[in-house]
This record gives sequence, C-alpha cells and structure tokens, in this order.
Amino acid sequence: MKINDSKKSISLPLGQTPASAGNKTGKAGAAPTPAAASLKSSSTSSAQLQSLQGAIAGGEVFDAGKVEAIKSAIADGKFKVNAGKVADGLLTTVKNLLQARKN
Repeated sequence: MKINDSKKSISLPLGQTPASAGNKTGKAGAAPTPAAASLKSSSTSSAQLQSLQGAIAGGEVFDAGKVEAIKSAIADGKFKVNAGKVADGLLTTVKNLLQARKN
C-alpha cells in the first residue's frame, strides 16, 4: 500500500468535465453555458465559509509529526488498526448521513 499519492490532480474550470475539456464550443458551434451562471450563494453559507477559512488559516490542519509517525509505523508493519473504533466511526457517519436525508 502506498501512502504518498503520486498522481497529479488536474483542476478544470467549474462546469467542465474531462470529456468536454478539449471541446471549446459545445453543440452546434455555440459557446458552452457556464455552470457558474446557475450558482447561488446565501449570506449564511458565505459567512460560514469565511469563518472556516479563518479558523484553518489560524493554525495547522494536521500534526505533521503524527503523520510521519503513522507513515513510519505502516512502512515497518507495526501499525495496528482498532477495528472496533473504525466500525463505531463508520456507524456514526452513516447515522448522521441518514438523519441529514430525513431533514
């Protein structure tokens, strides 16, 4: 199992898929309709995004030392997975997703 992701991510403009990336004109030679034209934003979501951005900018997102220790343990074959903890987390996530669908 590789830990480092050697694949390069490609970022396309909003609304453009890899299949349409080479096609600049769309159907019948007309310019494609930008997906951003139908994008809606609310002041609440904008405020939440700004708040999250500020919180992330204020500190580290992850502990680099802990990540290195885990990578080393995996490489040495010493990393132990607590299956019960993973299962509990998965069940909690599924419950939250199902609750969100009901609302």
